[in-house]
Amino acid sequence: MDIEKNKENENKKSRMTILDIKPEIFISSFAIKLKQMPDFAMPEWAKLVKTSFGKERPPQEKEWWYRRAASILRQIYIKGIIGVNKLSTKYGTKKNRGSRPDKIAKGSRKIIRTIIQQAEKAGLISKAEKKGRQLTKQGLALLAEVAQSI
Repeated sequence: MDIEKNKENENKKSRMTILDIKPEIFISSFAIKLKQMPDFAMPEWAKLVKTSFGKERPPQEKEWWYRRAASILRQIYIKGIIGVNKLSTKYGTKKNRGSRPDKIAKGSRKIIRTIIQQAEKAGLISKAEKKGRQLTKQGLALLAEVAQSI
């Protein structure tokens, strides 16, 4: 009886997908994997730039670039085909305008475009027939590999 339960648990673990894992855990481990890849180098200007015009300061975390790249690739996996503008809306925030009501501010498209260009150079994503980008087989394999290692 116990042996059968153990086999069932092993089968469930081997069938885990990216969606079964908590986003924070997956993104953290995937960011470590991306940091090891030479194509995903953090540009010099990224240390000074804000992630949205609605933000007051740049990110305080030193390795934020790799977390953002991992998050963007996860979003491409979830949505299938997605463009820079939709991703910009996803990574937007509310802009504090003092006593006036807050307005929604889109995220930095420069950051998203640069990460997408790095991912294309690494062979993880490609342009779709429609507008947007999609994961390649190599990209899907890398995401599945990280999901299995968790």
